[in-house]
Amino acid sequence: MNFELFVAGRMHSGKTGAFSGSFIHIAIISVALGVTMMILSDAILVGFQGAIRDKIAGFAGHIRISPFSGNDSWEQQPVDTYENWLYQIQQTEGVRHAQIYATKAGIVKNNDQIEGVVLKGVGSDFSWPWFEEQIVEGSAFRVSDTASKADEILISKTLSDKLQLHTGDRVSVWFVNNNASTRGRRFTVGGVYETGLAEFDELFALCDIRHIQKLNNWNDDQIAGVEVFVDDFSDLEKVNAQIYSVLPYSLDARTIKDLYPQMFDWLALQDTNVVVIMVLMVLVAGITMIATLLIIILERTAMIGIFKAIGARGKSISRIFIYNAMRIIGKGLLWGNIIALTLAGIQQQTGLIRLPKESYYVSTVPVDLNIWHILLINAGTVIVCAFMLIFPSRIIGRIDPVKSIRMQ
Repeated sequence: MNFELFVAGRMHSGKTGAFSGSFIHIAIISVALGVTMMILSDAILVGFQGAIRDKIAGFAGHIRISPFSGNDSWEQQPVDTYENWLYQIQQTEGVRHAQIYATKAGIVKNNDQIEGVVLKGVGSDFSWPWFEEQIVEGSAFRVSDTASKADEILISKTLSDKLQLHTGDRVSVWFVNNNASTRGRRFTVGGVYETGLAEFDELFALCDIRHIQKLNNWNDDQIAGVEVFVDDFSDLEKVNAQIYSVLPYSLDARTIKDLYPQMFDWLALQDTNVVVIMVLMVLVAGITMIATLLIIILERTAMIGIFKAIGARGKSISRIFIYNAMRIIGKGLLWGNIIALTLAGIQQQTGLIRLPKESYYVSTVPVDLNIWHILLINAGTVIVCAFMLIFPSRIIGRIDPVKSIRMQ
């Protein structure tokens, strides 16, 4: 039997002084709260980043393919004969879905109110599942629907509120062509969506891609580009490089990180905030453990003198107190994990804590628990605290056994 572990176990299960006992409870609470904060901070960060990333990708795809000349313009040059390379992209490893699109800028008019809008035309291959979850009024249209629904338009809640438009209302959209002439279209509001991202909600409305083709005098086989969805976001750059290699020289492939750098730079800043929180929590837990260990050592000074008198080495005695401290850390970790997982589970199931969507882009606090992150947080806490405990434990080597025994 290991001598240090045996003695540490007896110390842990035995009686402690009132002062040291209070500090032990404070240390356990400190570690538990620190671990709880770190796990929840990480889970909220991962959940928030994933929610915003999914919103951007749900609207614009993970990768956008378009002509070089039209990457930053809503009035784009048409892409011809895309079937061959589109099929190759659909067969590329890591690609989940690919869909065609076209855009055209216009002005929406309702009574005396006007607003600028970008009509995004979608085809029969458009992926609706995510978008349908964002619809707050009415329903999504289908390009393959009957002709009676071919003039339906899906507008944002922002546009709906500004122009007082609701499901079933008729609305006029005006466009300016390259020759400075104007053309208009009458649409029926089929649904209202709200993503929470002002970059999309203040600008876009969805319609049948055939309207854009007619307004631009394009053929039925001409489009503005293709939006590609990947299976794993971590493989985004790799898949983008593979797609770019099969495209004609006139086309470019850009990821949503390139298209919306301000959004992803903002999300990256959140990593720094969480790192700061984690460092502070670990330091607080470590400093509390140092104070607790020093108090336990002072309380057990006589015991240390006796062990030294019977021949125990200072390093061996130090291990006893470090093992005892690690037991305290273990209790804190256990309670911290239980509390964090319980709170995260409640939030996931109920969405109890809500957020103003206009400020945070999501209506509830998103939580995404990652088992590997949780393991790393626990392992990191143990390693840092154990390292910090090495230095105060060295005070044991300076304790004189004769004087410490006399103090008993």
